[in-house]
Formats: sequence, C-alpha cells, structure tokens
Amino acid sequence: MKSNGNYDWSFWKIGGMTRVNISKGSDIAHLDELDQKLWTVLSLPTKNLELDPKFLSLMDEDGDGRVHVKEVVATSKWLCSVLADPEQLFAQKAELPFSAFNTQTEEGKNLLAAAKQIVENLALEKDSISLSDVSDSMAIFAQTRFNGDGVVTEKTADVEAVAQTIKDVIATVGSVVDRSSAPGINAELLEKFYASAAAFAAWKEAEQADAENIFPFGANTADALAACNAVKQKVDDYFMRCKLADFNTNAASVLNVSTDNISSIKDKNLAECVTEIATYPLSNVSENAELALTEGINPAWKAAISAFNTKVVQPLYPEAQKLTEDMWTAIQAKFTAYTAWLGAKAGAEVESLGYERVKSVLAEDCKAAILELIAQDTELAAKANSISTVEKLLYLCRDYVKLLHNFVTLSDFYSRKADTPAVFQAGTLYIDQRALELCIKVADMGKHNAMAASSGMFLLYCDCVSKHTAGVMQIVAVVTDGDIKDLRVGKNAVFYDRQGKDWDATVTKVVDNPISIRQAFWSPYRKVANFVEEQITKFAANQDKKVTDNATSNFSTASTNLSSADPAAKKAPFDIARFAGIFAAIGLALGAIGGALTTILKGFMALSPLQMILVVVAVLLLISGPAMLLAWLKLRRRDLSPILNANGWAINSKLLVNARFGATFTSVAATPLVKLKDPYEQKKPVWVSVVIVLACVIAILTAVYFILPAEKRPFPKAEQTELVESADSSSVASAQELVSSDTDVVE
Repeated sequence: MKSNGNYDWSFWKIGGMTRVNISKGSDIAHLDELDQKLWTVLSLPTKNLELDPKFLSLMDEDGDGRVHVKEVVATSKWLCSVLADPEQLFAQKAELPFSAFNTQTEEGKNLLAAAKQIVENLALEKDSISLSDVSDSMAIFAQTRFNGDGVVTEKTADVEAVAQTIKDVIATVGSVVDRSSAPGINAELLEKFYASAAAFAAWKEAEQADAENIFPFGANTADALAACNAVKQKVDDYFMRCKLADFNTNAASVLNVSTDNISSIKDKNLAECVTEIATYPLSNVSENAELALTEGINPAWKAAISAFNTKVVQPLYPEAQKLTEDMWTAIQAKFTAYTAWLGAKAGAEVESLGYERVKSVLAEDCKAAILELIAQDTELAAKANSISTVEKLLYLCRDYVKLLHNFVTLSDFYSRKADTPAVFQAGTLYIDQRALELCIKVADMGKHNAMAASSGMFLLYCDCVSKHTAGVMQIVAVVTDGDIKDLRVGKNAVFYDRQGKDWDATVTKVVDNPISIRQAFWSPYRKVANFVEEQITKFAANQDKKVTDNATSNFSTASTNLSSADPAAKKAPFDIARFAGIFAAIGLALGAIGGALTTILKGFMALSPLQMILVVVAVLLLISGPAMLLAWLKLRRRDLSPILNANGWAINSKLLVNARFGATFTSVAATPLVKLKDPYEQKKPVWVSVVIVLACVIAILTAVYFILPAEKRPFPKAEQTELVESADSSSVASAQELVSSDTDVVE
C-alpha cells in the first residue's frame, strides 16, 4: 500500500489494528513519506522510558522534553545521508565498520575521518569504531596537542615562558576544562588576565611615586588606619558632647554617664554587661575639650583607645597625654592619600602573583603567542565536532530502530519477546503468587486518576522504595489472571526493575475491572458470600453486645431486687399458651416451606435428564450470565492507550489488550499435586457442608420452579392453591388443638 508517495509499505494486523510494519532499511529511507495518520504514536516523553537518556536527548532536538514525529523523520534522513545502507540499523549494535560510512556525501566523509582519528588517538588497530571508544572523550584527546575546543593548556605550549603564563592565568583569573579534561584557558580569560596585570602594575607604580604621602606610618599605615577607624565614632561623639557642654554649661551632668544607668546594672554580672556599657559616653566631658588617653576612659573602650594611642597618636605626638579636636582632625587628614590610593586599587585578581612577577609577565608579553595557539586549536573545531557527531551516530545505530518499534508501531509490546519488551514496561511486580509483567512508571498521578478507569483494566497502583536510590517511584501494574480477593490497598509486594534492582512496593490504589470470564463467573457468588459473611459478622457482634449489656443490666437489677425483695412474693407462672402459639407459627412456616420444596422437587424429578442438565445450566447462566456478559464486553475493549496518555504519550490509535493476549502478562504460581495430607489442615464441621448443600439445592429447585411455564409445573395453579390451603388449614387446626389441650393442662 502506498501512502503520501510512491513507496509500497507493508502492513500487519496487531493489537486489534492494522499497522505499518517497519522491517527493512528502505522503510527507514522512506519514513518521511508515511502518512502521519498511520503512526501509532505522535509524540512521547523523554522520561520514564527504558531507553538511554543520552539517546533520547539526541532525539529531542528542540529540547522540549518530548520526541515528535518530525524529529524521528529528520533523524531518518540524516542517518540515510551518512550511512551507506540503512539496513544495518536493524542490527541494533553500537559499533560500525568503516565501510558502513557513506563516502558519497561530505558529512559522511567527515564522520569517517573523525572515526579513524578517534581510533588513531586511542592507539587501536581496527577498522571499526564502537560507542565504548567514543564514550571517553578524555582518553581520545589525552595525547593530542590541539583538539578544536578553543582552549589551550600548559601542555599545549612549547615554550617555557608561555607555559608559565598559562599557569599564572589559571591561578589568578580562573580556567575552563579542555576536552582532555585538563584545566586550560581561552581567549576571554587571557584578555582578562593581561588587563588586570596592566591595571595592577599602574596602581603599584602610583604607590611608589608618592610613597611618603600615601604611607604616613610606613609599613604600619594599614594597622594605624584600622586603630583609628575602630574608635572614630566614639571620639567624634566625645568632642560633640564637649561642644554641647560649652554651649550650655548646665548640660554637662546630662551628657556624662548617669548614676541611674549604672544603678540599673549594678546587681548584674558586670563582666557580661560589656555591650551595654560600651553604649555609655567614651569619657566625661572636660572644660578644655581634651580627651585623656590613659585615664577616665569607659572601660569597654579602654583597650581600643590604648591601641589608637600607641599606633597613631604617639608616632605623631610622642609627648601627648591628651587628645584635642585639632589633633584628631590632623590625624584623620594623614590618612586621606592612603584611603584614596586604596580606593583606586585595580587588578586585584593578579595581586597574589606579586608586583615583581606581574612586571615580568608584562615584560615577556606572551599574549600574542598564546592567542596564536588558541587560533590553531580553533581551526580544528570542525574535525573535533565531527568526533561528537560520531558518538551521536553510534547511539542512533543502537537505539533508533528500537524507538521505531515503539513509535511507528508497538511491535515490541505485541511481540512479547522476553529480550525486547516495550520501552514503557518498567519491570515485574510479584504479588499474591503472581508475576505482573505489564508495569508502567507513573509520571502524573492526577492524570492517572482521571484516565485509569477508561482503560477497562484491573490496575494496582503502588509506591516503591529502594535502598539503591532516594525517593519514591510510583508504578501501575495490570492484573490479567488469577483471583482478586487478596488484592487490596495496603498489601505489600516486591518490584524488580529492568536492571534487576528490587523495590519494596505497597498497593495504594485499586481500579476494579474484570480480569477474565472465569473470574466473572464466580463474582456473583463471591459477592453474595462476602455479603453474607459481613452480615453474619455484624449480627454476631450485635448479639455479643446485647448479651453483654443484658447480663450487666440483669446483674445490677438482681442485686437491687435481692436487697429489697418481698419474701412473700410469688414467682410468675409459666405461660404455656403463649409458647404454644409461637411453636404453632414456626410449624406453619416450616410446613409452607416444606410444601413448596416438595412441589419444586416433584417438578424437577418429572424432567428428563437432559432437561435437568439444561435447567441447571440455565440457572447458572441466570446467576452468572450478566456478570460474564459484562466482563466479555469490557475485556474486548481493554485499552492501554489511556494509561500511556496519562504518562504524556500522544497515542494515535487504540492499543487493545484482549483476554488471550493480556493473560501473557500475568503468570500464576503452579504447584505440583501433593498426596500427603496436611497434618494441620483445618477441618470443616459436618453441619457447614450440609447447610451449603441444602442451600444450593433450595436455590436451584426454586429457580427451576419459576423458570418452568405455569402449565408445565408439577401441579396446576388451582391444585397448588388447594394444596397450600389444605396444608394451612390442617396446620392451623393442629395448632388450635395443641393450644386447647395446653390450656386444659394449665387449668
């Protein structure tokens, strides 16, 4: 059949649909001619698939986290342009002989040259290349001087001065990783280094030109400035307080530390109040606005003032005992040139090299030589990039056909080959003596909640945790065989992923749908049995509660009556007439039931053996038939596509999983026949078997009686009525006679 072109496609019937069969290289070559309406999948996510993430990232050309039809088609065109024969893709091997490259195209030639270069760099003697050869790019470029990434390393240089400069650049302004995995530099880092070196040298030269003015305290200028800055705010505060005291002579007492301040902390451990004490004034204001440097200083600031006096005041004013505001202003002015020089600092990145080395670097001027090396390396970019493209080609040779088998058609899923499961099959869940092979990772539980029921499948959602990895993995497992009575929320299981790692699984949700016709046949009886069991349990619990409550109540009443009872009181006589009436009513009921059973049994025995068999079959079909019919309809419509759609797949057709095919995904434990009896076997009481048999007989006979037409029943309607009335009359007469005789006895 032709589709959007002249190519004759082959089709096959699989999964309830007619699908394109991708089986030869010419199919891949003409993939762009295949009508998109015939693709099974239109797009799929790049997560939660059993495919190499690197391969999926190569297929996802636009980086949106999905692989679309257009990307699959574009890849097929590229593969056909670089390979001599696309037929070799069906080998699905991560190795290509050199003869497989298409040398009729420019890109094919480049890839072949790159492949040979890789083999040569690795010192291998062979005429093919494999994915393992190119997976370690560090090994490929380890022995090469240039590798086309625009990065040069210390080993790239062939002159000692150039190599040392490259090391200096790496040590100061940073590095980038070369394809050989070694640290290196590019043109951007080189420019930054030389700009910083020139700026740093100019800054240091300015220092030497005005060193006396910039460093008033010589080598101790930095320490002196630090000591000055440490007390600056407090000293400024002190002189301002002195000015206020001079402005208002009555304000001195207010401006000094108050007695109330000290009283508030006098009962505390004053050694722990240093922070609060430091907020008090530096010293008491003086009439001459002079700060004593050795006495009368706030104890929290005494050490800082002492350091300031030693490092700053004494070098400038050796005889000074006090600090005036003029002296303070002059001291701060001494640091003006130094602070300005610090503010103009440049090239700090290369400061660690030292001024002498920076001068040497600038004098040697290896910049041009390094830029030439970078240019030579960059010229090989096209060839080096071809090496990366070879890696892409080998990934595609291994996985592209597998993607087609899960994209254009789901042949991997429907083939049921153990070595080629579908890419969405995550592993096997072992639960309740079954192995469930159709397990899919859940990407979005919200979407699954909305779409799972429409699949028509019996689903188990599980949370899986493993010691091998952090976090929780959610899966959904499809149950297609066995019983379901023990499958419930909270049940534990074990899940094995495709790598063989085990996960502890717990069922979190069950979506109930028919599993098989056999299971549907027994479902009505199971439901009735469950209902009866629940009712009996409720009845027993209620009766137990009543008995307990009555016993407690009667015990309390008896205790009360015992203390206040009248010895002359008489016990109420036994009312035999009352109980005779009850027994008569029970007799009536049993008589009616017995009569009806007798009538049904006579009618059933009047049938021929064939009619008896047909009647029994009809009764079974009457009970189980609706459930079986509903199960048959649902099993025919079981569809995997809603499950995959909930995971982000864009499915373009139905993915039917009928009963015969679905059963292959669930294997139930098979055990041999053991002749030895279980010594601890639970034996059923005889009455249980009798009750079960009687219940079955009554149910069948009742159904038989009402299935037969009225004219074919054992007794005509009038005769039945007469018989029942006769039975009722005789029963009533007997009951009345019994009551009369009992009354006479009582009298």
